[in-house]
Amino acid sequence: MNLDEKINWIKKFLNKNNLSAFLFSSVSNVFYLTRFRSSNAFIIITPGNKYFLTDARYFEKAKNELKEWEVVLIRDSTYNFLKKFIKELKIKVLGFEKDGVTCEFKERLRTKGVRFKGFSEVLKDLRIIKEREELEILKEGVKKTDEIYRYLIDVIKKSFFKKDLKLTELKLRGFLISQIFEIGASGESFPAIIASGKNSAIPHWESSNVKIKKNTPLLIDMGIIWKGYCTDFTRTIHIGKPSSEFRKIYDIVKTAWYKGFEKVKSGVLIAEIDKTIREYFKTKEVDKFFLHATGHGIGVEIHEPPRVYYQSEGLRKKDAEIIKDGMVFTIEPGLYFPNKFGIRIENMVFVENGRGEIYSEETLELETIE
Repeated sequence: MNLDEKINWIKKFLNKNNLSAFLFSSVSNVFYLTRFRSSNAFIIITPGNKYFLTDARYFEKAKNELKEWEVVLIRDSTYNFLKKFIKELKIKVLGFEKDGVTCEFKERLRTKGVRFKGFSEVLKDLRIIKEREELEILKEGVKKTDEIYRYLIDVIKKSFFKKDLKLTELKLRGFLISQIFEIGASGESFPAIIASGKNSAIPHWESSNVKIKKNTPLLIDMGIIWKGYCTDFTRTIHIGKPSSEFRKIYDIVKTAWYKGFEKVKSGVLIAEIDKTIREYFKTKEVDKFFLHATGHGIGVEIHEPPRVYYQSEGLRKKDAEIIKDGMVFTIEPGLYFPNKFGIRIENMVFVENGRGEIYSEETLELETIE
């Protein structure tokens, strides 16, 4: 869908909801509509025009790049300028992203004679299906993420082969971040999780100064921002020879991943992926150690629709999302045993030609460093 088609979709949204205009303020939606990133930018769409508003730090760049937009310079106070601009446009009913603004923002933007009407996930139906250009960027990002992961494995190998016992979780994350910028990405898509030993049993462990030791598992959950789009990737490796128990649990998680992946077909409820994995874990009597949803959509944001989750109490609207071509989401089953270890495996899945495709070339087999 090109820009004109997106704008026409928004104009139909205005008409359907009896709106004079819509104000986009979230960084993600502003970027999605313009491919322009700014820490202080707004979009106002009216039935007759589309405005991109930003301050002096970005104005000249935006004016040069956004030829299809009316680029407006925000002068002085952002709130006062927006209020004045809204009044000048004679807007009577203004739609806004109620899931993307603070209470303070709404209060300070309150304008006499203008009624505000909030909406959640306004562009969900557009963003959930990726365009060809978005898909290509995401695939490039997956390849770059693989590259960084292999670099980290080399760092770990060199450290332990040289008997360097000073490698910590945070130092390894430091190597990761450095390499992200080395390959030309613009940063982490989220703070990477480097969890060694029993720390791997905490799904969202915060990387620490704990030393990475031999004969322990190491969970690496990482992602990059590549051309404005996020990636997400997890592997659990083992430094030294793993125990038979660890191998057994690893094989269960790996099998669960494949069972979930087999459900990725156009027309299938996305909740079936999560349900299938949970049912498999139950047959192995480990389901109580699965502590989070199976996955999430990914794109401009690290977490966006669809959510890959099954609600056993009854089918909710979000659970009823149907898998469609153009969707991109993660599958990331994991099992976590307190004070022992945790194992998570994650790949991004692209829905193409009615089925799931993965573009990471990193094996799901257990990798050991001995």
